[in-house]
Amino acid sequence: MFFVGLRRYNCSALTFLQTFVMFLNMINRFKLKWEIQSNWQLVFPLFAVIALFFTSFKIVGKLLNGSNKILIISLSALLCYLLIKFFGILITKLETKWRVNYRWELIRIFIVFALTGSTSAFVARPLIKYIGLNPQSMYPLFYWILYIIIGVVFYQILLVSIGWLFGQKKFFWEFEKKMLRRFGLGKYLK
Repeated sequence: MFFVGLRRYNCSALTFLQTFVMFLNMINRFKLKWEIQSNWQLVFPLFAVIALFFTSFKIVGKLLNGSNKILIISLSALLCYLLIKFFGILITKLETKWRVNYRWELIRIFIVFALTGSTSAFVARPLIKYIGLNPQSMYPLFYWILYIIIGVVFYQILLVSIGWLFGQKKFFWEFEKKMLRRFGLGKYLK
């Protein structure tokens, strides 16, 4: 029945199978390049590509004010491709600096950093409003200094927490200790 439907679209079963085999070979090359042992680990690169496309779509949509959907989707795909290339270069540079067991874990680490940054800003904003701080009630410079301090505190807590949820507790705890030492708080880690 399926192959009958393929004939209607002027495709032969052999062409379909060749395309399918080419797709599987491409997936296997990708798995070898990123040192992926199990299929479930493909979730992280897939999630990263979806998140990059969503981010690209939001950026291009804001820049073009939602004028032409086909143009927005095309430019979003182009920006997503450029971001993938950029992060690929970044990952190859950080591969030697960050010690991980497999290359695909670097994608997971980038996802944790992205989620942590967004979440810390999302959490800090309502907390500042709850405390009653706003730029109109105090000198704006002090407001922004307090906003950054509260954001950094939440960032430190969330980085280890989200890293733990993604199975990278050891990496992010070491990263956190190094960051706290740079802030001059290394004496409290002993």
